[in-house]
Amino acid sequence: MSRHASDEDARLFREAIGPVRELRSDHATPTAPRPAAEPEQARRDEARVREELLTHPIEPGAIEFGEEIGHLKTGQSPRLLQQLRRGRYSVRAELDLHEMSAAVAREAIGQFLDECRRHRELCVRIVHGKGLRSGADGPVLKRLTDLLLRRRADVLAFASARPAQGGTGAVIVLLARD
Repeated sequence: MSRHASDEDARLFREAIGPVRELRSDHATPTAPRPAAEPEQARRDEARVREELLTHPIEPGAIEFGEEIGHLKTGQSPRLLQQLRRGRYSVRAELDLHEMSAAVAREAIGQFLDECRRHRELCVRIVHGKGLRSGADGPVLKRLTDLLLRRRADVLAFASARPAQGGTGAVIVLLARD
């Protein structure tokens, strides 16, 4: 099969489309390519960030928001809490309380800790958040978590997590063996 149209096909085509005329462009063909777009706003933003970093001192306290919490059950060695704060225990389970009401969180914490003890997961993390959206009430879930953990007989110690594990928005809990 030929790729070129036969004379008969060309004639049929011209009859079908009718008379044609060549279009001429009034636009001149550019001689040089257009320059690449420059991200001017991004450049200005970066310059402003550098300027702010150089002119404003960094406050380490502003990096981690909130107070640390911690507790050691009476009769336990202070070394236990020290090791917990240093991250010497492996976290085996986690509960995230974000978006929970206080009532739901209270129930969730109890069930979570009971379940962890049944499965012998004795070092766990509870993410309560930093309370940044709590407004004037402060960190509601953080205070609730602190209160509930202090009241439980099976909690040997707890401490705010290390920054890589959630910082003051989470707590690491050490549970007693049966």
